[in-house]
Amino acid sequence: MKNFLLVHVRLSTYFWFFFALFALLSLVIPGYTFNAGTLTLFSVNSFLYGFYISPILGAQKARIEDLHRIVRSEANALFSLVLKFKKLPKNERTDLQTLVTAYIKAKLRGQKPHSGETEYEAIITYLVDYKGKSQVDIDKILDGFVANQQNRTNFSMQIAAKVYSNEWHIMFILFSITLGFVLCLNIDHTPVMILVRALLCTGLTMLVLILIKLSTLTHKKALQMWDPLHKLVDTNYYRID
Repeated sequence: MKNFLLVHVRLSTYFWFFFALFALLSLVIPGYTFNAGTLTLFSVNSFLYGFYISPILGAQKARIEDLHRIVRSEANALFSLVLKFKKLPKNERTDLQTLVTAYIKAKLRGQKPHSGETEYEAIITYLVDYKGKSQVDIDKILDGFVANQQNRTNFSMQIAAKVYSNEWHIMFILFSITLGFVLCLNIDHTPVMILVRALLCTGLTMLVLILIKLSTLTHKKALQMWDPLHKLVDTNYYRID
């Protein structure tokens, strides 16, 4: 879903689009007077929708917070390791920094669990195969890259923690029923009531859209997690923030 073009549209744009759409639908859809049993069904469905979507939203927000922490931890680790390169001869220092830069750029380009895997293996291979006068320093750097693998493992686990398809199915069913009830509910067609209904429908829809962007990591907060790695490359490993 991340490659789907519409997930990259800003939430503010979606808000005004759906507000205008639901305001128009409120004018053209005829209202129905529901009996007590139907209203009870509507109340139960609305409760279930809120009860179901709230913890999933919370889990996805927590997931993004964890990804922020993991990416920053890796950026700190790489920053520390590049500082250790200064003890190496210039040609070895240049070779390793080039490999690290290639890894970071591959990770930023792909933004997937396996992104940068080949480039990271190239770093490890270079360090393992090294035979030279800086062996002691190289071994310490190798230990640092091996330790950083924990950050990469945690990153892969969090990236994979998306909303499952069966959860989407249940959510869209509850959302559709709730939205249908609100649009068909018989109300006075005054400007104020039309505005209230359009805002309510827009709010229900925005909850789903926010969840989609959180799950696909296209939300603004999710995109900011890559800032430490961008800053590392842009400042040639002088700054993280």
